[in-house]
Amino acid sequence: MNDREGEEIIEDDEDDKLKPEGEVDLGPRFSIKEQLEKDKDDESLRKWKEQLLGSVDLSAIGESKEAEVKIQSLTIQCQGRADLVLPLPFTKTSKSNSLFAIKEGSRYRLRFSFIVVGNIVSGLKYTNTVWKTGVRVDHTKKMLGTFSPQKDPYVYEMEEEVTPSGMFARGSYSARTKFVDDDGKCFLDVSYHFEIQKNWATPS
Repeated sequence: MNDREGEEIIEDDEDDKLKPEGEVDLGPRFSIKEQLEKDKDDESLRKWKEQLLGSVDLSAIGESKEAEVKIQSLTIQCQGRADLVLPLPFTKTSKSNSLFAIKEGSRYRLRFSFIVVGNIVSGLKYTNTVWKTGVRVDHTKKMLGTFSPQKDPYVYEMEEEVTPSGMFARGSYSARTKFVDDDGKCFLDVSYHFEIQKNWATPS
């Protein structure tokens, strides 16, 4: 049980339940350059790896054995409304100071962009958990995939969803968003509050 912003939140992280009981030894890590160097005498394997890496600038990736994912933007897209770009890094919010507000029954889509540097990131996952009055009301987990480092950002769009509606759906919500890879390395872990309202807020 965790009280982040004065609201009782029950941490029920489903990701932990999916981890195997025994740790799997994946062996030593290698940088991309080291991987290519190992197989330089095997022409077919070298070409396969280069094809996997796509447009990676091998002269710019360095010698890093670790992948780093830099989340650049998180955006909420609603039909007929301007895109709502959430500020990164998030500022600390409370129930009385929500990060954003959205109208009930609205169709929306999440869109985020990120850059991968250093090495290939394997099994990047997005998770989002939402609570209302301390009760978990939603848990979304999406496998985004495996990405090689590149200078240009990757852009990912989630499936369209609809916000709940009705008197009991309105009010303040707490949420926690995370981006984690297969090794359990967390690249973003943010908590915030938002509101579902009867109508869109009138611009001031």
